Amino acid sequence: MQRTPHHRSRSRRGLAAGLAAGALTASLLGAGTADARPYPEPPGSLATTLSLPSPPGGADVKVLVFHASATEESPTVDAGIAAIEKIGLTGPEAGRFRTVATDDPAVFTKGKQLGKYNAVVFLTGGGDVLDPEQEAGLEAYMEAGGGFLGIHDAARTEPYSDWFTGLVGARPAADSPTSVQRATVEIGDRQHPATKNLPLEWKRPDKWLNWTKNPSGDVHTVARVREITYKPGASANGWDHPVSWCRDYDGGRSFYTAMGGTVDSFAETDFRDHLRGALDWTTRISQADCKATIDANYKAERVTQPNQPGQNDQIGEPHGLVVAPDGRVLYIGRGGADSSRPVVTDWNDPDIGKGLGQIHVYDPRTKKVTLAGELTIFGNKGGGDELVKVEEGLLGIELDPDFERNGWVYLHYTPHSKLDRDKQMAVRQVSRFTMDPATNKLDLSSEKVLLHWPVQVHSCCHAGGGMAWDSKGNLYIATGDNNSSGFSDGYSGNNPQPNYKGVSFADARRTAGNTNNLNGKILRIHPEDDGTYTLPEGNLFTGKEPDEGGGKTRGEIYVMGVRNPARISIDKSTDTLYAGWVGPDAGAPSTTWGPAKYDTFAAITKAGNHGWPYCMGNKQPYRDRNLPDPTKPLGWYDCDHPKNESPNNDGLVNLPPVTSNTIWYSPQGGGVDYPRDANGIPSYKVEDQKQLLPWLKGGGQATMNGPVYRYDAASTSADKWPSYWDGKWFVGDFYDDTQPRHAVLTDPKTVGKGGLPTHAESLRKIIPVGADGIRNLMDWKFAPDGSLYVLDYGRGFFTSDSKSALWRVTYKGGGPTPAAEDLARKAAVR
Repeated sequence: MQRTPHHRSRSRRGLAAGLAAGALTASLLGAGTADARPYPEPPGSLATTLSLPSPPGGADVKVLVFHASATEESPTVDAGIAAIEKIGLTGPEAGRFRTVATDDPAVFTKGKQLGKYNAVVFLTGGGDVLDPEQEAGLEAYMEAGGGFLGIHDAARTEPYSDWFTGLVGARPAADSPTSVQRATVEIGDRQHPATKNLPLEWKRPDKWLNWTKNPSGDVHTVARVREITYKPGASANGWDHPVSWCRDYDGGRSFYTAMGGTVDSFAETDFRDHLRGALDWTTRISQADCKATIDANYKAERVTQPNQPGQNDQIGEPHGLVVAPDGRVLYIGRGGADSSRPVVTDWNDPDIGKGLGQIHVYDPRTKKVTLAGELTIFGNKGGGDELVKVEEGLLGIELDPDFERNGWVYLHYTPHSKLDRDKQMAVRQVSRFTMDPATNKLDLSSEKVLLHWPVQVHSCCHAGGGMAWDSKGNLYIATGDNNSSGFSDGYSGNNPQPNYKGVSFADARRTAGNTNNLNGKILRIHPEDDGTYTLPEGNLFTGKEPDEGGGKTRGEIYVMGVRNPARISIDKSTDTLYAGWVGPDAGAPSTTWGPAKYDTFAAITKAGNHGWPYCMGNKQPYRDRNLPDPTKPLGWYDCDHPKNESPNNDGLVNLPPVTSNTIWYSPQGGGVDYPRDANGIPSYKVEDQKQLLPWLKGGGQATMNGPVYRYDAASTSADKWPSYWDGKWFVGDFYDDTQPRHAVLTDPKTVGKGGLPTHAESLRKIIPVGADGIRNLMDWKFAPDGSLYVLDYGRGFFTSDSKSALWRVTYKGGGPTPAAEDLARKAAVR
């Protein structure tokens, strides 16, 4: 390694003399728009006559390590230089390079010398180490296509320069912690060469910097530090605390890591691997995508228009969507009428709850909407209390795996024709229809009913409705617990007393907790061509169990113990089932009755019992209650050995053990947990709670499970989301405040076993929130072209309005960089 003689850098006299104290404060605390474009000019910038090759450096890759500091040089400098030199001399031959180190800033005014380096590493300390001419030279180097890697205190360098703030991406808070602390780093980018080989959860000691302005969304964050694993201090950034990031900047490539604040960091194998990958990209040895999470690279566009007055020509009451292989989008309206039309709520009227469940088709080629068909449903009763409103109607839609050939559409709905007004019972069914691809019209006479079951409709709520296919042609059907939200103070829906003509409507042990009832379940069947179905192996029950006398199970049940699973999805690469369901209404935990309302997401890899109404979250039990006095608490449920001792149960008493869920949240926060006593019972005291998932919080809350994205490298679509998102699970909520709208990563070793997500990132600016954005997310699915379609429910309830709409979110950021023709060694095109 070559190391030039020591020279203390010249000060930027002209600039410093002109800065008043107020201007200095504004520069330090407010500096640094990290927008990708336009790039701020260096203050006092000078025209440069540097002659630089574009891009700088060549196949004989060289790295310049610049380590000037306005203060005493840190001990980390020598360790960093030695580590970078060793990185360059080891590893695969194609990734090696030569290292030169200097603290002489004059190198940035010498074009011939500077132009030999593929990348510049700043191991600098704080303060002003470049004069205007030297900073202009660095800017010219980046404009020519150079690479930059900043390490730790490099973010404190050139504090007066907006351009340099943009280059590093963020500035440290003055009161960042100074002690070395062990913390967990979450690796969100599993493809960038700097992070692809690192652990999902990387536990390591360092000095952790806080930021005056969070750069997420302006830069591409590849790693975050988990603040709940250390003490971040008063200037903490919260759950979204970037620690390493990159972006294409001012013509070149910039990578920054806040790690490397200790000498020992540079001896770590994983940290050296992190630097090696960063240098692979900045030196142009390999390509990487540093645009994928920059908000400005996405475009969200409403594709349907408001309905004509008194009509549902564009959209019904939004309730679900599916995308055909050719890109057409079919979306359904539950059946709520236009707000100008009256609803019938009198049970003596034969038209009570009658509505039209509508199926619309949006064709992206013509940008036109067709009303494909209407089903006469029960479910149009408007709003009101639990004994007035209803959530039945047209609830789910899926297309046959061979839709292009047969045109089969599956609809999950409640037909009005099968309503029993005397007993206030209805029938839910899954039917298959045929659609004419030329006209986008459903043939309603082609209906074949695959599956049907009874539901009580005396009281609202919880109909569920989502459907999805796995890779083996099995159809999954999500059903709600068909239970009132009342009569249990918002805790376990287990009050056996309220009933109508002998049918309980407040005891979810009759439904979700019952092995012989299809409500409160995720069913799995294999549809046959003749309109019947068979049962695949591996469901929770066969339907032939002899236990407890026999006849107490249904073979269609794959998952039991779910409350209101409106949306489910399946990653056909793994056949993992992803589901979300809405929780009860209690706003706070109770030491008498159990946890607060938990909305839940679960990644499900095998048949199981997911708890409701016995246990929630990570096996947090409720209190039992029963006749003759349901107001008196009995014992806590045993999540490992649950029993259904309800008088309304016609299934097994002894139930399968509860499986912990992946994500749960309440008004108190995400992943709420408590200390447990010797019997495993949580304290349920607010002052005891901890949040295992601090990136989300409820309040008003209603989960809307989303898809797992799978990148199609063969697709030529200009709109597809980049491969960065491949394998990430999208989780959202109907509401758009503190509720989730995130993409999460799970650990393959713990997924389906109650393992928590290892990383989460917000989608709130990519899938925009707010009154004029997608405020009330109802469903979201990726199209074959890699774009994302999203349904916004609108701003009312049980109807549609001017904000009810179908949206499309596309990516416009371009591909990986550098361009293939600019690679230093023509070998590593992604």
